[in-house]
Amino acid sequence: MLVKQLEVGNFNIFSYLIADEEAKEGLFIDPSAEHDLLLREAADHGLTIKYIVNTHHHIDHVMGNEEMARRTGAKIVIHRDDAPRLRYVDPGMLRMFGAELPPEADILVSDGDLIEVGNVALKVIHTPGHTPGGMCLYIEKTPDNQGMLFTGDTLFVGTCGRTDFPGGNFEQLENAVTTRLYTLPGETVLFPGHNYASRPTSTIEQERQTNDAIRG
Repeated sequence: MLVKQLEVGNFNIFSYLIADEEAKEGLFIDPSAEHDLLLREAADHGLTIKYIVNTHHHIDHVMGNEEMARRTGAKIVIHRDDAPRLRYVDPGMLRMFGAELPPEADILVSDGDLIEVGNVALKVIHTPGHTPGGMCLYIEKTPDNQGMLFTGDTLFVGTCGRTDFPGGNFEQLENAVTTRLYTLPGETVLFPGHNYASRPTSTIEQERQTNDAIRG
C-alpha cells in the first residue's frame, strides 16, 4: 500500500495519494491544487487513478475536481449529503480561491460504504458538523499498518474544523468526533485536511488526550 501526504496550494491543504502498488490502482483525496505535482507522483508509481474523493464540499477542497477528472478519467466521489452543494458556491468564494464552479459528482456514498483501489479499502465514516456531508476515510489496522484515518476538515491536529459556515453545527461535529472517531483504536494515525499544526499527523489517542477543541 502506498500513502503519500502532499501539501498543495496556498491554503495549507493536504492532498493524499493512496494506492495498491501491486494492482497499480490509486485515488486522490481532495486534490485541490498543484495538479502537475500530484499527477507526477502517480505517474512515478505507474498508477491508474480511479477516484477523486472529496471529504466535503468546500471549494478549497473541490476546486481541483474538474481538471483532475479530465486528466485522469477518474470518478468524483462525495458523501450524498454534500453532493447538492458542489454546484452552489458563493461567487465571492470562487473569486477568492480563483476557482471555477466544480462539476457534479459521479458517485455518491453513505456511511459504511467502501471505496476500493485494488486490495486497499477505505471505509466511509459520516462525520457531519463542519458540513452536513463531511466524511472521514478509514483504513483498518492490518499486520502492515496501525490503521489510518483521513479526516478532511472534521478533525485537525490539536483542533477541529470550523462550524460557523452555512450547514455547520458544533454539537453535531463534537458528537461525530467523540462517538465515531475517538472510539477507533488509539494507535490509528490521523491524517488531517490542512497543515495547521507543528506536526503533519497525529494519532487518535493523542487527540483524545490533547485536542484543544474536542477532548475524548
